[in-house]
Amino acid sequence: MRNDLQILKLLAKYVVAVGVLLLVVCLILFSGLTAHGLQSQAERTTGKIITFKDADGRSIEVRQPVKRVVVLTSDALEVIRAIKAEGLVAGVNSGISRDPLFWPRLKRMPSVGRWSHPNYELIAELNPDIVIGYAGRPGPVMERKLSSFGIQVVRLDFYKMFTLKREVKILGQILNREKEAGQLIAWYHKGRDLIQKGVKQIRYRPRVYVESYSKYHTTGPGSGGNEMCVLAGGQNIAAGFSIPYPEVTPEWVLAENPQVIIKAAAVSNAYGITGSGPLKKIRKDIMARPAWDHIRAVQEGKVYVMESSIWTGPRGIIGVLHMAKWFHPDIFRDLDPEQIHREYLEKFQGIKYRGSFVD
Repeated sequence: MRNDLQILKLLAKYVVAVGVLLLVVCLILFSGLTAHGLQSQAERTTGKIITFKDADGRSIEVRQPVKRVVVLTSDALEVIRAIKAEGLVAGVNSGISRDPLFWPRLKRMPSVGRWSHPNYELIAELNPDIVIGYAGRPGPVMERKLSSFGIQVVRLDFYKMFTLKREVKILGQILNREKEAGQLIAWYHKGRDLIQKGVKQIRYRPRVYVESYSKYHTTGPGSGGNEMCVLAGGQNIAAGFSIPYPEVTPEWVLAENPQVIIKAAAVSNAYGITGSGPLKKIRKDIMARPAWDHIRAVQEGKVYVMESSIWTGPRGIIGVLHMAKWFHPDIFRDLDPEQIHREYLEKFQGIKYRGSFVD
């Protein structure tokens, strides 16, 4: 009995000792996290403030230095890598890990969920200074959820041709990468100048049916696809609609009888594909639609498929270069969109040129 009591006393002392040790460890960890949090909060109340208009037209203030960024969109992430700010990324959307060849260094970054429906608790745990998302989605709930943590939401699209350069400049200022942003903008100017120089020589604009990712959803005013078509020297047959992405009928397209058809297609891991098999199938299916053999574009084989990587977005200028060559082959006979694409990937993205993007 005495031995049993001694054993129990020893066990009790051991349990107390372990409990004290765990308490000390927890206090150390908590104090470290608290110190980090206080430091982050202190940084957010000091430093230079940058004020700008976001993609929604709202006046936004961001305090520098920005050291941690959660990026919800692949478009913004591509621009961040292009201006050499990849090291500031603290979290990304869940789709990045599914394209490991294009994102070799960012594929293992913490995921905060889908770009349109992120997990706000996970974002808060990463303690970023800013979160970058599109103008439209996620909705205003993102500001409401993150403002209580002192996290600023920055809405920049990076997919509209006529606002892309302005947004790149803004991001360069926010992340203190103004020189690098200027270099990227200069590259865009080079591509735009090539197109505009050629378009000045055109005598007519071919009538174009631009189909977005979904079947019979075209691109009207205010859409990136419409901007690309016009910039490349085409006449969008859906320009008269009042909404950006109207749904039409196959009979409407048949009646409009476009001279060129452009189809946007999202192909999984296009950067890693060898050959244009998936795009060829999409093109074949479009040309085989009932009664579409009466459309001039189909009859003349002027049906083209463009992968989403160069359809609007930071590489949208590459898509416009392809369009210009398709619309006006004589004027743009010496234009080499693939070479310009190669330059972009190697110089600004730090990866080799590969993949399949048009057919």
